[in-house]
Amino acid sequence: MMKLKHIALGMAAVAVLALAGCSSSATASTDNKTVKVGILQLINQTALDDARKGFEQELAKAGYKGNKIKIDYVNAQGDQSNLQSMSQRLKQDNNDVNLAIATPAVQALMKADKDTPMVFTAVTDPKSAGLVADPSHPSANATGVTDMTDIKGQLEYLKQLFPKTKTVGMLYNAAEQNSVVQIKTATKAAKQLGLKVATATVASTNDVQSATETLAGKADAMYLVTDNTVAAAMPTVGKISLSKHVPVVCAASTMVEDGGVATKGISYKELGKQTARMAIKILKGKKVANLPVEKPAKTTVVKNEKMMKAFGLTDADVEK
Repeated sequence: MMKLKHIALGMAAVAVLALAGCSSSATASTDNKTVKVGILQLINQTALDDARKGFEQELAKAGYKGNKIKIDYVNAQGDQSNLQSMSQRLKQDNNDVNLAIATPAVQALMKADKDTPMVFTAVTDPKSAGLVADPSHPSANATGVTDMTDIKGQLEYLKQLFPKTKTVGMLYNAAEQNSVVQIKTATKAAKQLGLKVATATVASTNDVQSATETLAGKADAMYLVTDNTVAAAMPTVGKISLSKHVPVVCAASTMVEDGGVATKGISYKELGKQTARMAIKILKGKKVANLPVEKPAKTTVVKNEKMMKAFGLTDADVEK
């Protein structure tokens, strides 16, 4: 009887060890899982590139690096047919989460893939773009971080820097929903501040030089919203700004670095990091519907020393 008792106890101990081994193995398996992340970017331009870099850096900081993550990055180079085919490719990847950078990329990916959780960034107004019905309760398996800035505040900043400004020029691509929303807001704000508005539109970066030259002839200063087409051609805008001596205040920090004078705006790298923190929550099991769309966490003064000098500004002027 005693012997049977010892055998039973021994078998129980083996069972416990076996279960512990299974549990340990399961944990190890989970820990060793390679997370799959898809990234669809609209076009190569500094702001969008920075958003992607910030996203990847924050993932790596959280431990998603090396063999812990597989990233499938695709760039549509501003081509709508590329957006469609690349969206289908990411859908077929069966990723754990996808990132879409800029509104057209989000729209294309949402149309192609309604099942994979998605985060977006560099989107100005997700509601008007049809990405979310209610930003506080995303219901289409997509959420993210907007890049909407304080447009009226930036125009006030322009007036502070260049008080003699009577007419402000605005350049944008009318095919970009983000830009249309911002231009409407900016036009209204400019009029409230007693400024006249001159606008010009472009269809591609090839149009930016001639459109900027025309606009510079009508305006005392220019205010540029976060338009992807214009942002991609900011070095050209900067050259014309210098040659025509018409200063440019931009909504995005990267646009300032590429040819503007200064701004009180957002860092797209920080925007990407903020978006990554949302993606990490999804990877850890949180539902998209429980992650409201977020606004940029912070703004900062960004300046271009070369352009400041050209327009007679000091650090004290831009940091007031």
